[in-house]
Amino acid sequence: MAAETDGLFKRVLVPIFLPEKCYDRLFVQWDLLDVPCLKILLSKSLGLGIVAGSLLVKLPQVFKILGAKSAEGLSLQSVMLELMALTGTVVYSITNNFPFSSWGEALFLMLQTITICFLIMHYRGQTVKGVVFLACYALLLLVLLSPLTPLAVVTLLQASNVPAVVVGKLLQAATNYHNGHTGQLSAITVFLLFGGSLTRIFTSIQETGDLLMAGIFVVSSLCNGFIAAQVLFYWNAKPPQKKKEQ
Repeated sequence: MAAETDGLFKRVLVPIFLPEKCYDRLFVQWDLLDVPCLKILLSKSLGLGIVAGSLLVKLPQVFKILGAKSAEGLSLQSVMLELMALTGTVVYSITNNFPFSSWGEALFLMLQTITICFLIMHYRGQTVKGVVFLACYALLLLVLLSPLTPLAVVTLLQASNVPAVVVGKLLQAATNYHNGHTGQLSAITVFLLFGGSLTRIFTSIQETGDLLMAGIFVVSSLCNGFIAAQVLFYWNAKPPQKKKEQ
């Protein structure tokens, strides 16, 4: 019975969380102070936790827009630039065969972000424009993931994430400042993005060794932190109520 339990435990951990040699060091030889293997276990656990959590990160924002039937306070340009950054990360990671645990949340955040893009257009009375945008985006994504796109172009797209993230967050920050409130911006989504980007600095270095990806998460953490600070600052500020026509 014990042997069956150990076998099941090993199948769960290897190779999802640990390479077999690290499993043997930690759970057969009980060398619990093996720092390199502990770092791998921590990184994989955090990475997969972020990927799982990303399924829900932007749903509060989606539901808040749907509930209010309004996208007031959200900058479409900011969301578009965020979508561009997420797309770059997904394409770059797939092209370089990085472990899914090191970038998987970008895929789910990308799908949720494009949903928010469409909802903003829809509630601005631009539904047809939103549908056309979805079709064009899907076509562009297929081209970027195809062998037709050179690696140099994919790398350039990933490098452009830094200005895209900075400009996108600054646009949202400027919208918040101009409005004097954060409108339909979801505090839950903002804080989850901030925590996730901070954690990704460690996991991207540990799992990919790619300094470009790590640098992007450093910049993203700073920008997300600034938006989170605005959410706290404007916590009690409410959008002005629209007067009903007499």
